[in-house]
Amino acid sequence: MMGEQKSEPQLFNYAVNLEKRVRANHPLRQIKATIDFGFVREEVAHCYGEKGNVSVDPVAILKMMFLLFFDDVPSERELMKIIAERLDYLWFLDYSLDEEIPDHSVLSKARARWGKEVFESLFIRTVAQCVEAGLVDGKKLHVDASLIDADAAKESVIKSSPELIAALKQAYRATESKLEDTTTPESYEAVNDRLMSRSDPDAAAVRRGGGDSRPRYHHHRAIDDQKGVITAVETTPGSIPENKKLLGLIEQHEKNTGSKVEVAIADYKYGTQENYVACAERGTASHMGDATAKQNHVRSQGIFPESAFAYDPVKDIYRCPAGETLKPRRLHWANRTIEYKAAKKVCAGCLLRAQCTRASNGRTLRRHEKQVALDQREPRRTVARPSATAEGEGISWKRVLLMRPIITTSSAHAGGDSGGSKFKIT
Repeated sequence: MMGEQKSEPQLFNYAVNLEKRVRANHPLRQIKATIDFGFVREEVAHCYGEKGNVSVDPVAILKMMFLLFFDDVPSERELMKIIAERLDYLWFLDYSLDEEIPDHSVLSKARARWGKEVFESLFIRTVAQCVEAGLVDGKKLHVDASLIDADAAKESVIKSSPELIAALKQAYRATESKLEDTTTPESYEAVNDRLMSRSDPDAAAVRRGGGDSRPRYHHHRAIDDQKGVITAVETTPGSIPENKKLLGLIEQHEKNTGSKVEVAIADYKYGTQENYVACAERGTASHMGDATAKQNHVRSQGIFPESAFAYDPVKDIYRCPAGETLKPRRLHWANRTIEYKAAKKVCAGCLLRAQCTRASNGRTLRRHEKQVALDQREPRRTVARPSATAEGEGISWKRVLLMRPIITTSSAHAGGDSGGSKFKIT
């Protein structure tokens, strides 16, 4: 049976008035006045019966979960220990000085009882309240992701054939990665097809920096520019790259806030041709770094850049610096690019060959099927070079200020009561 927290003056409270003990400019006062946590009772009413033991008030449970992240508390156990010591916490929770603090297991049991759908609904309702309070503008959006350790040791990872791993994942009822959510070409075999954690099959074994490969998740999020409110989130296995979730987060943000995104801001990992084209087609200005800029190989030094080749849109050909013609050869379905190439014998006898290519088959160019849209977005690639323009520098610094505290908190609190950087999809 669902309980309800009663906020009533105590007959014997040792002359301590919590309302007077919490300063007027305390952040929790602003939050309590702005956010109505009471909507949770309606959302979770179906999870409780009409008879039986009275539960902790869902409003208090939701507030406790909020405090866990708001004040960067290391774990649920630690939170329950310090609630009784913090007058501001007691006031925020509508608890009295001598009221019994629930066990930390109340939070984990509530998560299991309420389920994922309830938390998604709570998140959307909270975002809606932030919009109503004027905390969300909705037009400018920052997107980023954090790689979070799963609640599984690296020793739990087993290696086998793709067929056996697929069978094991099915047996564990794990969610398998979809082909469209990976950048690995069909001709290559993904590493995670041969690896699986026995204790957390949903997690993907990936590296972070120069460290060891271990089960991890990617926590993707979108943050509104006005006050730094998180408006869209998604958690995936760590093998799903950040750039694959840009459009999904933008669409989720628009659905949650009711506002159309005019500007999307992200780092160079999101700066793929697909994302530039998608933003252009939906009329969204994109401030992102260039993902290809990090891929320039030392062999390209001293070679004519692609800008040295003139494209003729009427004939659909390129002219090289020597005046020769590069014609369309084939379409690369994976990245939606068309390959242009001159005849092998033409390149072989060219006087500028040493400055054009080191490939035995001659120089090739790739043009995206929607290159016109990409060319239009070129001036927007500012995040990779923040000092290039005053606009780009301002955007980059704002992004750092908004993202850094959230990245730190998500890394520290990815796992409920583990007290460390652990994570699990629920």
